[in-house]
Amino acid sequence: MYRSEFYVFDQDKPVPVIIRNYTEADFDQLIQIQSECFPPPFPSDLWWNKEQLSNHVGRFPEGAICIEVNGVLAGSLTGLCVEFDPNHMEHTWEEITDRGYITNHNPSGDTLYIVDISVRPKYRKLGLGKLMMHAMYHVVIQNKLVRLLGGGRMPGYHRVAATMKPDEYLKEVITGQLKDPVISFLLRCGRVPIGIVENYLDDEESCNYAALMEWKNPFNPI
Repeated sequence: MYRSEFYVFDQDKPVPVIIRNYTEADFDQLIQIQSECFPPPFPSDLWWNKEQLSNHVGRFPEGAICIEVNGVLAGSLTGLCVEFDPNHMEHTWEEITDRGYITNHNPSGDTLYIVDISVRPKYRKLGLGKLMMHAMYHVVIQNKLVRLLGGGRMPGYHRVAATMKPDEYLKEVITGQLKDPVISFLLRCGRVPIGIVENYLDDEESCNYAALMEWKNPFNPI
């Protein structure tokens, strides 16, 4: 099981942080985090429910991590293992995560697929998302997987969709001509785009597109 204790800096002040696997005792706080990250008009029935969370800790506890700041639960990241074929990238979030229930978790899969990452708004300037992503890279290495993968929303795309194709928008973000709150964050985490998927989520801001973002295990020869 994963547990790492260290400090982050809130301006000039060191703050103690713990990254660990979440458990049933954390479920109420994890649902509260979802409510803060996705407030109304986002539908509350799309926040985590306890059946989903039970599946996360029961089917793949290594892929269910959270982060505490000064003893307060501040965020979470969830993944599952899948078998991924780079020649057939098209899928939806619902298909590949079984609507977040991860009943399709494949212990023999070669890819750790990110289901969700959430950080409470008041803690977002501390770099907690990047720290949790790096913790998942440790899981990829320990389990000798080929890659970490996930679909990145492109919430800035709707502003230019009338004049720019999604792959052109992604290229502009990669070259620094544009900034996107999600894609730019994933780039800073070390993720690399490998393609665009259509109809990934019902997501007006991204026009239902997502960038498939990969981190390859540097110790895997494949």
